[in-house]
Amino acid sequence: MSPAEARLKEVSSGMTDAEWNQRVNLAACYRLVAHYGWDDLVDTHISARVPGPDHHFLINPYGLMFEEITASSLVKVDLHGNQLSESEYSINPAGFTIHSAIHEVRARTPVACFTCIRRTALPSRAAWKACCR
Repeated sequence: MSPAEARLKEVSSGMTDAEWNQRVNLAACYRLVAHYGWDDLVDTHISARVPGPDHHFLINPYGLMFEEITASSLVKVDLHGNQLSESEYSINPAGFTIHSAIHEVRARTPVACFTCIRRTALPSRAAWKACCR
């Protein structure tokens, strides 16, 4: 195992393996969106439900560009907008409002991930499907 792989497997204190894995995957998704130019500065969002019985989800910290987002910088929130993870960043209220509503109605979905990305940024629907598998 390389040093980079070992760091990815390190779980921050007070966090389940499932949450850490979700954070790593979501951060990778943000970086892929940035890599392909599908981001729109800091006003687009991708969120993912934290696996487990609680209705918590991860969303990007407001003010970071997509290529700057890491597993550790993602902000964990509940459906009421309470930040559940320590962060020097806040979240975008508009992004929270949209994503919390979707996560609330999809609460029974074991793992749910939602994105709001400019349609004009996507070269094709097929390319987006290929990226999100």
